[in-house]
Amino acid sequence: MSEQEHNDRHNSDPENGSPEYRAANDAARKPVPGIPQPPVDPWSQQQAPPPPPVMPPPGMPQPPVNPWAQQQANPWAQQPAAQGYPPQASAWDHSNPYRGGPLPQPGYTPPPKPGIIPLRPLGLGEILDGAFQACRRNALAAFGNAFVVQAVLTVLLIGLGAGMFVSIAAWLQSPSGSGEVTGPVVGAVVGSVSTLGGLSMAGILIVQGLLVLPVVRSTLNLRTGFGQVWRLARGTLGPLAGLALLMLAGAAVGVTVLTMLAYLIIDTFDAAGLIVVIPALFAVIAAAAWISVKLSLAPAALVFEGIGVFPAIRRSWRLTGGNWWRTFGIMALTSLIVNIVTQVLTVPLSFAGSMLTLTESAVLIGVSVVLILAFSLLLGALACAFQSAVTALLYVDLRIRREGFDLALMKDQENPQAQDPDFLPGRNAVPMARNTLHGPPVGMK
Repeated sequence: MSEQEHNDRHNSDPENGSPEYRAANDAARKPVPGIPQPPVDPWSQQQAPPPPPVMPPPGMPQPPVNPWAQQQANPWAQQPAAQGYPPQASAWDHSNPYRGGPLPQPGYTPPPKPGIIPLRPLGLGEILDGAFQACRRNALAAFGNAFVVQAVLTVLLIGLGAGMFVSIAAWLQSPSGSGEVTGPVVGAVVGSVSTLGGLSMAGILIVQGLLVLPVVRSTLNLRTGFGQVWRLARGTLGPLAGLALLMLAGAAVGVTVLTMLAYLIIDTFDAAGLIVVIPALFAVIAAAAWISVKLSLAPAALVFEGIGVFPAIRRSWRLTGGNWWRTFGIMALTSLIVNIVTQVLTVPLSFAGSMLTLTESAVLIGVSVVLILAFSLLLGALACAFQSAVTALLYVDLRIRREGFDLALMKDQENPQAQDPDFLPGRNAVPMARNTLHGPPVGMK
């Protein structure tokens, strides 16, 4: 018997195909109370097939099939928890520490500016503005000390000038002088003038040495009083005076010797000597300017670093190396600005004083002379303080460019000793070698 015939006979059996037989089988398949049932496999339940796509009517164009329309199921998606059980935690559900705010954008971060200047190499405008801010914030320390030094020097200059004129007048009226201007008279005049000029230069050097203290302290926004300057510079006043006297003696000797040589040349060769003297004069002026710029930072280095006279000279010489023209340009521009402002303020007062001297009243003449002298002292103190502050910032700028002094100032900004009222930031800084070219930073030339 074939398999087909066997199946037909089995289906045609009245017992197997009867309704009673099928009902008994269905009852056997129902669960019996009290007997545990096997777990149901959720994967054994076949899902219903998707409905057939709707076809457009005949004759209509077929729309393009979107390959992204059929989204794939995410196998990693978290399945909903069963009823009565807490949801399972995922390792990806932890809080994001960067979700609290926007991420920092990459770019240039400007250097800090805790005081009058930013802690980086400075430009011309920042040096001039920083000098003005330092003088404004420490008015008594800057203008007061400059006024005291200028007043003392003015008294000395008046006394020396009066003595010089009296000596020259007595020499010309003496029988040995015979009323003629001779070599000794010229030498005395030149020596007196050089001495007076040297005293003025010494006063400027002293003010420069004193004002470096409030200027450097102002870089970290520390204020300095009038007496505090002298207290901080107490151990360096002697070497500072020695440096001023050394420069004064060098200038006086140099000017006296050169003047006597020029006089001897002209006296020997008459008019032909001018061919030698005039070019030599310009060469001497250029050499004096070069030396003065090379030594301009010596007072600041001596007072701030607490070193001796000759180490301060070497220090200034080394700091200005490679930056001579920039230092000279800033100092010359500062002197030009100060002289213009001083002349603008002095001319009206001088005109008013000259008008008062035309009167016959001795009281008005005396008052006008005193007012003119006092006003000149005040303007001289202002000019000297500002120029000294510019020189002090040049000293700071060159140390930043050559030794990383800005890093030392940043470190001292967080130093606990900064709470000390007499703290000097960067005084014990170790010079750091920087492999950078000398000169102003890019965009600040």
